Amino acid sequence: MAGRIVIGLDAMGGDFAPSEPVRGGYMAAKENPDIDLILIGREEEIKKYLPSDLPNIRICHASEVISMEDPPALSVRRKKDSSISVGAELLKKKEISAFVSVGNTGAVVSAATLKARLLPGIERPGLAVVFPTMKGTPVIVIDVGANIDTKPTHLLQYGLMATVYCRAMWDGVDDPKVGILNIGEEEGKGISTYKEAASLLKQSGLNFVGNVEGKDIFKGVVDIVVMDGFVGNAVLKVSEGAAEAVVKLLKQEIYESSWWTKIGAILFLLPAYKRLKKKIDYSEYGGALLLGINGVCIIGHGRSNARAVRNAIMVAVKEIKRKVNDRILKELGNLKVNIGGEN
Repeated sequence: MAGRIVIGLDAMGGDFAPSEPVRGGYMAAKENPDIDLILIGREEEIKKYLPSDLPNIRICHASEVISMEDPPALSVRRKKDSSISVGAELLKKKEISAFVSVGNTGAVVSAATLKARLLPGIERPGLAVVFPTMKGTPVIVIDVGANIDTKPTHLLQYGLMATVYCRAMWDGVDDPKVGILNIGEEEGKGISTYKEAASLLKQSGLNFVGNVEGKDIFKGVVDIVVMDGFVGNAVLKVSEGAAEAVVKLLKQEIYESSWWTKIGAILFLLPAYKRLKKKIDYSEYGGALLLGINGVCIIGHGRSNARAVRNAIMVAVKEIKRKVNDRILKELGNLKVNIGGEN
């Protein structure tokens, strides 16, 4: 790679592939001539959507596609020449600095885990997403679907990886607050896995503040919220649905109002509405970070447009430049509790 940052992009993943991934990749490569972009997928289809040739874009042909409906792990094994499998293989061989996909989440997690493997000492990868908060600062939620069979040590490692990521990516956040999602704030609440995880987090040396409830996520009470993948995926989907509902209900109320109300809304509310929509738009945040993989992997929303893909690539570039994985490995050695870490 000769010192350059090389990003592998799954051109066949997502609801609008290959047009939106290719357009988003082109945007990122054009804006950042210092990075190299490899578009992975069916070459003839990719070429149809490339606006023009750029010296820092090339195509890696992959003949197969894993659809959003395909069974994740089985598809990775059967479709060895899929864009996801080929991307994960390139990540394993260090031929790319990061792999970005907006395709089948389970397949990307499986491929990255099986091929690139995990960082030494990490037992399970965790998918982390960034949410906006009323406080104005972002909150990291981990895990949102990579691992539903969670042990207390996994939750501890999620807290550590998210802490390192938070410090690396946001200047000025030196000691991020970590909370664990539970059914109440009181100590001792919840199932045994969460109780044991809370105990480990308390002893870890991380800035663990205890249990937080679902209502606290968007308040900015903590910087990181730890949970298992089953609960996290539900939180993610409910949050997306609620955000869309708020925007649609507001538009509906304005549409059904009097002309005077509509005029007032256009004059006074439209700027605030646009700012709100931007804050809760998933495309602004780039995608979920698959922390714990021996490499950088970003997984975007299946409905991602070109802008979302472009932003996902830029998150990957920033993560590489900030050397997040190196920092995770260093911090693992500083934990004050023994976490095992057999992969």
